[in-house]
Amino acid sequence: MPRFFVQNKYISGTNVTIPAPDAVHIGRSLRMRLGDEITVCCEGIEYNCRILTISDESVECEVLSSGKSLNEADVKVTLFQAVPKGDKLDTIVQKAVELGAVRVCPVITARCVSRPDKKSFEKKRERLNRIALEAAKQSGRGIIPEISPLMTFDEAVSELAKQDFPVICYECGGINFSEVGLKSGSSIGVFIGSEGGFESGEVEKCTAAGAVAVGMGRRIMRCETAPLAALSIIMNLTGNI
Repeated sequence: MPRFFVQNKYISGTNVTIPAPDAVHIGRSLRMRLGDEITVCCEGIEYNCRILTISDESVECEVLSSGKSLNEADVKVTLFQAVPKGDKLDTIVQKAVELGAVRVCPVITARCVSRPDKKSFEKKRERLNRIALEAAKQSGRGIIPEISPLMTFDEAVSELAKQDFPVICYECGGINFSEVGLKSGSSIGVFIGSEGGFESGEVEKCTAAGAVAVGMGRRIMRCETAPLAALSIIMNLTGNI
């Protein structure tokens, strides 16, 4: 069933309004008709709806049933990702959303080759948010994961420390993910380096702030592979895969 996301202001009692441009997509691309059923999501709640009216401006729907999305993980995982070269971040965001992350935070670290400033990164963040939206639709998410503004390393460490289980994946080794003690219902932050990994001083700053250094095995993974492996392991250990 087609899935769309709306803000809370578009839900009123048993009625849901889907504004443009999704309205145009529903009527012209999907060629849906009056009476067709559609899933609308808002802040983790899914609404099973029947289409009442269709125009380019809006699609009006009647709510048939609603309930908490069953497709969201019971852990809230934030991925702190050092900015890689090229379009690798596009793929990382797409797959992180599919795997259940609730937030992706791009970070500038010491060994990042790509070093945009915060202002210039905003245009890229618009595209990343669109990628997150489409990935959320495709994978049946109940929320649209957030792509945060570009962070400095110190800002990322501060945010990482707020998680119940802050983790930094270090190419030079650490404990296994299974030894971290991850629990359902918790918030988990996982920090992944760029192509050159982390400097030892950065790892020390993270661990001093309460993070745990975790090893990802004997092989060195690419910066676009490591976050997907880490998220998969986390979801498996917490019973979400």
